[in-house]
Amino acid sequence: MKHLFYISCIVLLFTSCKNVIKQANGEVVPRDYTIDTTIAVTDMYLDSTAMEQFIGKQQFHDSLSKRIRSFYNGRNYQYAWFNSQGMSTNAGTFIDLFNDYISYSRDSSLYNPVFTHLYDSITGGNYQFRMQDSIVFQTELLLTAQFFRYAYRKYQGSNAVNTRQLEWYIPRKRINSVAVLDSMLAHKNENVSELEPVHQQYKLLKNYLVNYYEIEKQGGWQTIKADKKKYQLHDESPVIGRIKHRLFLSGDLKTDDTSHFFNETTLAAVKQFQHRYGLKEDGIINTAVITEMNRPVQERLTQILINMERLRWLPAQPASDFLLVNIPEYRLHVFEKGAYNFSMDVVVGTAANNTVIFQGTLKHIVFSPYWNVPSSILQKEILPAVRRNKNYLERNHMEWNGNSVRQKPGPWNALGLVKFLFPNSYSIYLHDTP
Repeated sequence: MKHLFYISCIVLLFTSCKNVIKQANGEVVPRDYTIDTTIAVTDMYLDSTAMEQFIGKQQFHDSLSKRIRSFYNGRNYQYAWFNSQGMSTNAGTFIDLFNDYISYSRDSSLYNPVFTHLYDSITGGNYQFRMQDSIVFQTELLLTAQFFRYAYRKYQGSNAVNTRQLEWYIPRKRINSVAVLDSMLAHKNENVSELEPVHQQYKLLKNYLVNYYEIEKQGGWQTIKADKKKYQLHDESPVIGRIKHRLFLSGDLKTDDTSHFFNETTLAAVKQFQHRYGLKEDGIINTAVITEMNRPVQERLTQILINMERLRWLPAQPASDFLLVNIPEYRLHVFEKGAYNFSMDVVVGTAANNTVIFQGTLKHIVFSPYWNVPSSILQKEILPAVRRNKNYLERNHMEWNGNSVRQKPGPWNALGLVKFLFPNSYSIYLHDTP
């Protein structure tokens, strides 16, 4: 799976995504007085004045304060995390999600020692629950504040990371965290992790992240020192045993077979490893394969975390019709009505001239296009060729167009017979090949 570590891609949307959860406009939702004791989900209510005093004392930033007000206004100040019997299962479910996020992201900045102390006091076993207890009131509001902090960080990404660092020119998705919390509370008997507004690839990478943390905990993998240029089917060497153990650690080989013989099972594991890293899938262990195997587990962890941060910016559900170019795979994938349709090979930038990662909307299709020669190619290639051969432009079906050169439409054209335009500031488009 090449997307494992190099998930860099271009997403081209045919239609706007109707499923994206957009952030509210910053206005506080008005109080819903229609919720009364006949339809309430709990018989515990917050005092609105006391809540305002608590928000002021905690010095929450403005956006967090607005979310808290909107959340409780929308439920007419019913408690969310407690009922008359004590703390609800929703609280424990959220704390499990929160601790899971802290564990795999290693982001301890979300910890709030005051909240942790209050929560532990209530759940420690010796606490006698009383509905009017101030510790219940404080824990209720701090749980809500903690959820909104968690939701922003996990679902939208860190503000400390910018697009230049990520090489990721895709607008950060916006979510309505109040709506997310309402949805989770309404599905208390379901697997709420399935309701979280994150891209499916994020969840897949999370699984790999946990596995690689375990590998790091065990000391990582040993550097493989080859004693020949390549190893292939039916070869035998002590090095093959170490390679097979390395393949087992990364999940490409199902059993920890450290025998020295290169068998069919090893061949399949090597091909899977090559596939994941965008290498030629010939089953031959060469220098390129050894180089990828020897990259430290810490480097792989960094790659996974970077790509998880990138994925937080994407909509949890893309538009129903879209194209996706997986750059390291050199493939374009077509999705129609949310389902995979077909794919094809594409040519993308090199490491020295890389393709920018962004998303756009397909607007125009041009048949029999002209190719306007970029100024860099004009200066470095075309003009020197014209100086050597005055018939160069005519021979290559080119013509002057003011101070620039363009190639005429036809089967010889560098853009082929059609190009697909999605306006962007990077001068990137899709086109046919001659």
